[in-house]
Amino acid sequence: MTALQKYNNLTQRLITGILGSAAVITGVCYSEWTYFALFFVLCGLSMREFYKLVGLDGMVPQRSLGIAIGLLIFALTFFVEQKTADPKFFFLVFPLASIVFMIKLYKKLERKPFTNIAFTFLGIFYIAMPLSLLNIAAYDDGKYNFEIILGSLLILWASDTGAYFAGTRFGRRKLFERISPKKSWEGFFGGAALAFVITFIFTQYFHSLDNYQWYIIAVLIIVGGTFGDLVESLLKRSIEIKDSGDVLPGHGGFLDRFDGLLISAPFIVAYLEIF
Repeated sequence: MTALQKYNNLTQRLITGILGSAAVITGVCYSEWTYFALFFVLCGLSMREFYKLVGLDGMVPQRSLGIAIGLLIFALTFFVEQKTADPKFFFLVFPLASIVFMIKLYKKLERKPFTNIAFTFLGIFYIAMPLSLLNIAAYDDGKYNFEIILGSLLILWASDTGAYFAGTRFGRRKLFERISPKKSWEGFFGGAALAFVITFIFTQYFHSLDNYQWYIIAVLIIVGGTFGDLVESLLKRSIEIKDSGDVLPGHGGFLDRFDGLLISAPFIVAYLEIF
């Protein structure tokens, strides 16, 4: 990170993006265990980042317990989909969730304990649940298949990248100025165009889904990813900060990089499971 600080923001963004993408793609493609380790760590770090952010706004969520519950949900979903764990172990989540309420009884100095309880569960629902749903997509045909996860990530990154460059170069009409003044309709359509190009290329080599299904997923990611970005901007605006973190030079934090996935993942899995 120190070495990258000597470069301008765009260069930092490109270097971090290339290195980060290579690490994620390798983890997803190499084996189901590297995929699990990658997203398990991502889930924990993203939740930690979220709880740190709401702490800046005066909230006192139960970080350790919230992260533990989130990681348990992710791990259980993975092992159940892998068919190495019985779904009955999901019942462990409910007593742990109840402990969140019990602990607050012993916090005498908190002025708004139920607000803090709500933010504890929000971290689980906002981050751990969508990432856990990815396990269902990864095992859509009964065994681990990296294609759906990889395809979704590439489409999301293409949408983000196209939106960034098209918005920077051509952006005039504001997309959602109240929440994110820099986002534009030109950026949105530029991101959509690049996402569809990547989708077309992807369909030529990977055939886990029919071509039309990939394009439907692309639409879900383009729209859901845009809303995910706006939702995270709303969070940052309410706390009055620019980035969710500084661990990824040029990109900010983990939430800045994966916010689109958190909103689009439930739509992708719902589509795959229902239709």
